[in-house]
Amino acid sequence: MGGSSNLVPVVSKIFCASSQTALTVRKRPQVVNGGGFVVLNGRNSVVFSVVGCGVLGANGELILKDGDGAPILYIRKKGGMLQALSAHNRWRGYLMEFGRPSKPVFSLREPRQLAVSSHRIKISVEPKGRNGDWDYAVEGSFDEKAFSIADRKGNVVAKVGSGEEKAAVAASKDFYRVVVQPGYDQAFVVGVIAVLDNIHGESTTC
Repeated sequence: MGGSSNLVPVVSKIFCASSQTALTVRKRPQVVNGGGFVVLNGRNSVVFSVVGCGVLGANGELILKDGDGAPILYIRKKGGMLQALSAHNRWRGYLMEFGRPSKPVFSLREPRQLAVSSHRIKISVEPKGRNGDWDYAVEGSFDEKAFSIADRKGNVVAKVGSGEEKAAVAASKDFYRVVVQPGYDQAFVVGVIAVLDNIHGESTTC
């Protein structure tokens, strides 16, 4: 992809790069700033960070920040009686404006039976999904750090678990690499990874 016409923003086009980008997700100890993780670029500079309940005081609530520490997204798990009766848990990501959540930008459906391999985690871009029921899907194993995010046409947006990335996971449980394809929104990708981290009880959980 090249040029602004090929960008696919969800959060903002400023987080879309014209070339393939390799990022490193590094977990923080849960006793440090509420746990969570930081995301580094190829120069080992922090480009994103995610904090969980240690800072917010509630499980199922996450904040994604940029490299300067400014909040970008507020992500929360929906609750209530209807949610309890649903076959899916639902998460929603909201833009942060003036320090407060504003309009929703994506929603994620988490199957309650994550062990069922045929159940993909589906993501819709707000409002109501640009392509009907869902726009993106997560396939593979987050636990093994071998998964991908793809669009409805099967185009891979981001991937963890091939080549160098797989070797990095084997070397340490505290970091892994994610490769984001050109034009796609890196903040959106990290937001999805933050939800997956929480679902699987890793660094963002209480």
